[in-house]
Amino acid sequence: MHDFCFTIPYGLLLVGGGVFGYFRKGSTASLFGGAGIGLLLTLAGYLSLQAFHKKKNSYPALILQTVCAATLTWVMGQRYLQTSKIMPAGVVAGLSVVMTGFYLYKIATGGNHIAAKTK
Repeated sequence: MHDFCFTIPYGLLLVGGGVFGYFRKGSTASLFGGAGIGLLLTLAGYLSLQAFHKKKNSYPALILQTVCAATLTWVMGQRYLQTSKIMPAGVVAGLSVVMTGFYLYKIATGGNHIAAKTK
């Protein structure tokens, strides 16, 4: 499975959560944090997709995805430990830890595997 297959939906989910948090509670932290990181992840996923179309790996995008997911794991994990609220801190921390593991796996296995051209 390619990283962009999960990164783009993950980023869009974070954008949606940030916007939802802003409109529901007026939280600018949700808006800038969720939507900001979400847009950054979506952009990284898009760059990875474009590199894949060119039959190349995009290690900078993969590293950016890993850093974003690991940062969210740490920040939202700390928030969950302080508040014990499943939504949104626990859910985002749990999803982010899974995504961080996925990205580390992709880095360890050489990124997106490009199929060799068959004749």
